[in-house]
Amino acid sequence: MSNMIEVKNISMSYKMAEGDIRSLKEYTVKWFSRKLKRIDHQVLNNISFSVDKGEVMGIIGVNGAGKSTLLKIISGILKPNSGNVILNGKIIPLLGLGSGFDMELTGIENIYLNAAILGYSKEEIDKKYNKIVEFSELGNFLHQPIRTYSSGMLMRLGFSIAAEMEPEILILDEVLSVGDDRFRTKSQKRIAELIKSGATVLLVTHNAVAIKTYCHRALWLDKGNIKMIGDATKVMDAYTKRK
Repeated sequence: MSNMIEVKNISMSYKMAEGDIRSLKEYTVKWFSRKLKRIDHQVLNNISFSVDKGEVMGIIGVNGAGKSTLLKIISGILKPNSGNVILNGKIIPLLGLGSGFDMELTGIENIYLNAAILGYSKEEIDKKYNKIVEFSELGNFLHQPIRTYSSGMLMRLGFSIAAEMEPEILILDEVLSVGDDRFRTKSQKRIAELIKSGATVLLVTHNAVAIKTYCHRALWLDKGNIKMIGDATKVMDAYTKRK
């Protein structure tokens, strides 16, 4: 199998204020008095791994472990301090509610905007439009500005675009934890279909059942480092038993 995703020696750090600053006023006072000190916060430390064509890789870890930052780097949203990512296929990242959307545009307009941002032509979107609309089940709401949408409706729209455009690489960051049970079940079924069709998937979730059910391998991130990588069930069991 050929590699669809190659992550090579990725490191990422942010500048953050030193000490416990509890308010904007305190931050501002320290900044004007030149007492504000910044330190490097290492989010990812020399991360390397690859994902084969058709493989489903789960990424797990506590909040703040670096999971979302890693996905944003792979998706091209963030640029790492060092290292690089090689992608060998068309990617669709679904990294959060409303990502890639314009809140003042309607649902229909955002279908075209979001898919165009992801690199699809108008002709390609036209062919998939009816399927996206049908899957979303948003009906007349698609004619309304999406600033009027609930979080569940935003998730439906974003997932419908991602699922129906049939990406070669699909990146999901906790998006299936939002919405009603029936739509979650429908979405999980669609993910299973994409996996069966040969899509490569990166899945961030705290759901142990989802990791064991869908993922071939899992990567456990701990404080920006790879703690463990391998068989999804073995990695998830080790993560669950951690102290």
